[in-house]
Amino acid sequence: MTSSPIERYDREPSTFARRFFWLTLSVFSIGYAVARLLVALTSRHPPDSWGHFPPAFGFSSVLLLTGSLALQLALQAVRIEKPARFRRALLVALGSGTLFVGIQSFGLWCLVQQQRPEDVSTGVNAFIVMLAGLHGLHFIVALMFLSYVTIKGFAARYTSRGKE
Repeated sequence: MTSSPIERYDREPSTFARRFFWLTLSVFSIGYAVARLLVALTSRHPPDSWGHFPPAFGFSSVLLLTGSLALQLALQAVRIEKPARFRRALLVALGSGTLFVGIQSFGLWCLVQQQRPEDVSTGVNAFIVMLAGLHGLHFIVALMFLSYVTIKGFAARYTSRGKE
Protein backbone atom coordinates (compact mmCIF):
# COMPACT_ATOMS: atom_id res chain seq x y z
CA MET A 1 0.00 0.00 0.00
CA THR A 2 1.37 3.39 -1.02
CA SER A 3 1.36 6.08 1.63
CA SER A 4 0.63 9.72 0.96
CA PRO A 5 3.40 12.37 1.13
CA ILE A 6 2.02 13.57 4.45
CA GLU A 7 2.04 10.11 6.00
CA ARG A 8 5.65 9.58 4.90
CA TYR A 9 6.51 13.03 6.20
CA ASP A 10 4.93 12.32 9.59
CA ARG A 11 6.78 9.02 9.96
CA GLU A 12 10.15 10.66 9.42
CA PRO A 13 10.34 13.62 11.81
CA SER A 14 14.03 14.19 11.07
CA THR A 15 13.24 14.73 7.38
CA PHE A 16 11.88 18.19 8.07
CA ALA A 17 14.92 19.14 10.15
CA ARG A 18 17.33 18.03 7.42
CA ARG A 19 15.39 19.82 4.70
CA PHE A 20 15.12 22.98 6.77
CA PHE A 21 18.84 22.95 7.55
CA TRP A 22 19.90 22.43 3.94
CA LEU A 23 17.44 24.93 2.50
CA THR A 24 18.39 27.60 5.02
CA LEU A 25 22.09 26.92 4.48
CA SER A 26 21.59 27.13 0.72
CA VAL A 27 19.64 30.39 0.94
CA PHE A 28 22.29 32.10 3.05
CA SER A 29 25.17 30.63 1.03
CA ILE A 30 23.69 31.94 -2.21
CA GLY A 31 23.06 35.34 -0.61
CA TYR A 32 26.66 35.43 0.60
CA ALA A 33 27.94 34.40 -2.84
CA VAL A 34 25.94 37.19 -4.50
CA ALA A 35 27.36 39.75 -2.06
CA ARG A 36 30.93 38.49 -2.51
CA LEU A 37 30.58 38.52 -6.29
CA LEU A 38 29.33 42.10 -6.27
CA VAL A 39 32.12 43.17 -3.93
CA ALA A 40 34.71 41.45 -6.13
CA LEU A 41 33.31 43.11 -9.26
CA THR A 42 33.37 46.59 -7.72
CA SER A 43 36.39 46.42 -5.40
CA ARG A 44 38.64 47.86 -8.10
CA HIS A 45 36.40 50.92 -8.21
CA PRO A 46 35.09 51.49 -4.68
CA PRO A 47 32.36 54.09 -4.23
CA ASP A 48 33.82 57.57 -4.10
CA SER A 49 30.81 59.69 -3.27
CA TRP A 50 30.08 60.24 0.41
CA GLY A 51 26.57 60.44 1.76
CA HIS A 52 24.70 58.83 -1.12
CA PHE A 53 22.81 55.60 -0.94
CA PRO A 54 24.28 52.95 -3.20
CA PRO A 55 22.12 51.85 -6.17
CA ALA A 56 22.10 48.39 -4.59
CA PHE A 57 19.39 49.58 -2.21
CA GLY A 58 17.16 50.48 -5.18
CA PHE A 59 17.64 47.02 -6.70
CA SER A 60 16.97 45.35 -3.38
CA SER A 61 13.75 47.36 -3.03
CA VAL A 62 12.56 45.92 -6.34
CA LEU A 63 13.37 42.43 -5.03
CA LEU A 64 11.48 43.18 -1.83
CA LEU A 65 8.42 44.22 -3.86
CA THR A 66 8.71 41.09 -6.02
CA GLY A 67 8.89 38.87 -2.93
CA SER A 68 5.92 40.61 -1.33
CA LEU A 69 3.80 40.18 -4.45
CA ALA A 70 4.82 36.52 -4.67
CA LEU A 71 3.72 35.97 -1.06
CA GLN A 72 0.35 37.57 -1.83
CA LEU A 73 -0.02 35.23 -4.83
CA ALA A 74 0.90 32.29 -2.61
CA LEU A 75 -1.77 33.27 -0.11
CA GLN A 76 -4.39 33.54 -2.84
CA ALA A 77 -3.33 30.20 -4.32
CA VAL A 78 -3.60 28.34 -1.02
CA ARG A 79 -7.05 29.84 -0.41
CA ILE A 80 -8.37 28.55 -3.74
CA GLU A 81 -6.65 25.17 -3.41
CA LYS A 82 -4.02 25.59 -6.15
CA PRO A 83 -1.00 23.85 -4.56
CA ALA A 84 1.27 24.03 -7.62
CA ARG A 85 0.72 27.78 -7.95
CA PHE A 86 1.24 28.14 -4.18
CA ARG A 87 4.60 26.35 -4.33
CA ARG A 88 5.80 28.34 -7.34
CA ALA A 89 4.94 31.59 -5.60
CA LEU A 90 6.78 30.46 -2.46
CA LEU A 91 9.87 29.64 -4.54
CA VAL A 92 9.74 33.07 -6.23
CA ALA A 93 9.47 34.74 -2.80
CA LEU A 94 12.35 32.66 -1.45
CA GLY A 95 14.51 33.45 -4.48
CA SER A 96 13.71 37.15 -4.22
CA GLY A 97 14.52 37.12 -0.53
CA THR A 98 17.81 35.35 -1.13
CA LEU A 99 18.88 37.87 -3.76
CA PHE A 100 17.66 40.67 -1.51
CA VAL A 101 19.99 39.55 1.30
CA GLY A 102 22.96 39.35 -1.07
CA ILE A 103 22.37 42.73 -2.69
CA GLN A 104 21.52 44.41 0.61
CA SER A 105 24.77 43.05 2.09
CA PHE A 106 26.64 44.54 -0.85
CA GLY A 107 24.86 47.85 -0.24
CA LEU A 108 26.01 47.79 3.40
CA TRP A 109 29.57 47.15 2.20
CA CYS A 110 29.28 50.21 -0.05
CA LEU A 111 28.10 52.33 2.90
CA VAL A 112 31.05 51.18 4.98
CA GLN A 113 33.43 52.00 2.12
CA GLN A 114 31.95 55.51 1.90
CA GLN A 115 32.66 56.21 5.56
CA ARG A 116 35.33 58.86 5.95
CA PRO A 117 38.02 57.97 8.50
CA GLU A 118 37.39 61.14 10.53
CA ASP A 119 33.67 60.35 10.80
CA VAL A 120 33.92 56.70 11.83
CA SER A 121 32.63 57.16 15.38
CA THR A 122 30.31 60.11 14.87
CA GLY A 123 29.32 60.01 11.21
CA VAL A 124 25.80 59.58 9.98
CA ASN A 125 26.89 56.52 7.99
CA ALA A 126 27.59 54.65 11.23
CA PHE A 127 23.96 55.16 12.27
CA ILE A 128 22.66 54.15 8.84
CA VAL A 129 24.83 51.02 8.80
CA MET A 130 23.56 50.07 12.27
CA LEU A 131 19.91 50.48 11.22
CA ALA A 132 20.50 48.60 7.98
CA GLY A 133 22.22 45.83 9.93
CA LEU A 134 19.22 45.50 12.27
CA HIS A 135 16.96 45.39 9.24
CA GLY A 136 19.18 42.66 7.82
CA LEU A 137 18.79 40.58 10.98
CA HIS A 138 15.03 41.00 10.72
CA PHE A 139 15.14 39.84 7.13
CA ILE A 140 17.31 36.82 7.96
CA VAL A 141 14.72 35.65 10.49
CA ALA A 142 11.96 36.24 7.92
CA LEU A 143 13.84 34.11 5.37
CA MET A 144 14.08 31.31 7.92
CA PHE A 145 10.31 31.44 8.44
CA LEU A 146 9.79 31.49 4.67
CA SER A 147 12.04 28.43 4.36
CA TYR A 148 9.92 26.70 6.99
CA VAL A 149 6.67 27.49 5.16
CA THR A 150 8.17 26.44 1.82
CA ILE A 151 9.22 23.05 3.15
CA LYS A 152 5.82 22.53 4.75
CA GLY A 153 4.16 23.67 1.50
CA PHE A 154 6.06 21.05 -0.49
CA ALA A 155 4.93 18.46 2.07
CA ALA A 156 1.29 19.35 1.24
CA ARG A 157 0.60 20.88 4.66
CA TYR A 158 -1.41 23.83 3.43
CA THR A 159 -4.55 22.38 1.89
CA SER A 160 -8.00 22.11 3.37
CA ARG A 161 -7.89 18.33 3.01
CA GLY A 162 -4.37 18.01 4.41
CA LYS A 163 -3.12 16.18 1.32
CA GLU A 164 -3.30 16.36 -2.44
